[in-house]
Amino acid sequence: MDTEVSELIEKEDERQRKTICLIPSENFCSKDVLDALGSSLTNKYAEGYPRKRYYQGNDVIDSVEELAIKRAKELFGAEHANVQPNSGSPANMAVYFSVLKPGDKILAMDLNHGGHLTHGCPVNFSGKLFDFIHYEVDKETGLIDMNEVERLAKWHKPKMIVSGFTAYPRKVDFQRFSEIAKEIGAYSFADISHIAGLIVGGEHDSPILNHDFVMTTTHKTLRGPRGAIILCKEEFAKQIDKAVFPGLQGGPHEHVIAAKAISFKEANSLEFKEYAKQIVLNAKALANSLISKGINLVSNGTDNHLILIDLIKTDFIGEQGLGKKYAQALDDAGIVTNANTVPFDPSTPFKPSGIRIGTPAVTTMGAKEEHMEILGELMYRVLKDPDNIENVKEDVLKLINSF
Repeated sequence: MDTEVSELIEKEDERQRKTICLIPSENFCSKDVLDALGSSLTNKYAEGYPRKRYYQGNDVIDSVEELAIKRAKELFGAEHANVQPNSGSPANMAVYFSVLKPGDKILAMDLNHGGHLTHGCPVNFSGKLFDFIHYEVDKETGLIDMNEVERLAKWHKPKMIVSGFTAYPRKVDFQRFSEIAKEIGAYSFADISHIAGLIVGGEHDSPILNHDFVMTTTHKTLRGPRGAIILCKEEFAKQIDKAVFPGLQGGPHEHVIAAKAISFKEANSLEFKEYAKQIVLNAKALANSLISKGINLVSNGTDNHLILIDLIKTDFIGEQGLGKKYAQALDDAGIVTNANTVPFDPSTPFKPSGIRIGTPAVTTMGAKEEHMEILGELMYRVLKDPDNIENVKEDVLKLINSF
């Protein structure tokens, strides 16, 4: 192997082994998934869909993709699955383009309140091509106000309503979102990228039966390869497939699709259900540990895998725009997080005032609730005194070795 690249990969392996990953959108996939990603399937061009390719020599590839489709439908209980999207952003684009036209109105969650770039951020394709109206969280509770969502929907009459998030620590009322969409004649679309693993593990309600479209990435809580899938009702199958190919993508990444198939099988097990349950138990334990030490959390806790620290409302910090500073201090101590805006953040996305954390990866590493109590203490020590972290770094390694 290329020695320069090999050395860099070894360094990254070492970094992952010797740090605690608390980024809620990251996880560790299995060796079987990694093997598929490095397989000979990467050599084959497979433009088109199974049994309808534009290249010859795809008999085996067709079987691989058909298996991934079958497993995705079984896992989520979906009528149709497209497993070709390379990542979440183009998958969301495909959903929009399948039934909407540029300029159409869409109601979605504001980026600064927990939404995603593709949910209408002005600098993203979504915000440039479509007319987005945004709902926010309640200023006092940090929760989505479904009555306000309904009011906005009835006033603006969007053609699509998007539910889902990247930084919302509570459960989403998918049933209510669906009812509101039906009442005004809008398409309902759930972006479950962050909670797909919790949904199939039975820790969160599923939007599959009451939504027109559902998209999820296959990493994060699902613990598969980096990629995405689109699930929909059979009546929208042709429109979704055309939007993905030839609408947005050419040849699919079949080595990744094989890895997706493996991860779907892994997720359809009792072991995975226990894993999903532990993710939530760990998140609640970590949230309680942080709260007990005076660290303010958006919505005062979590129902899922994700926790959002508000540094402005944390009394011993109390300043805006310090998310990156404290995220870097945590990283230097061996605790990997990411800076993030908080609802009603007076600072900018370039200097956010919060830190986003989550428990999917640390749970994969083997951590339990008792480890979360210790981890909360270590994080508190860094946030309290970010210039003196050497002792914390040693204790982080001890904690990793304990699980």
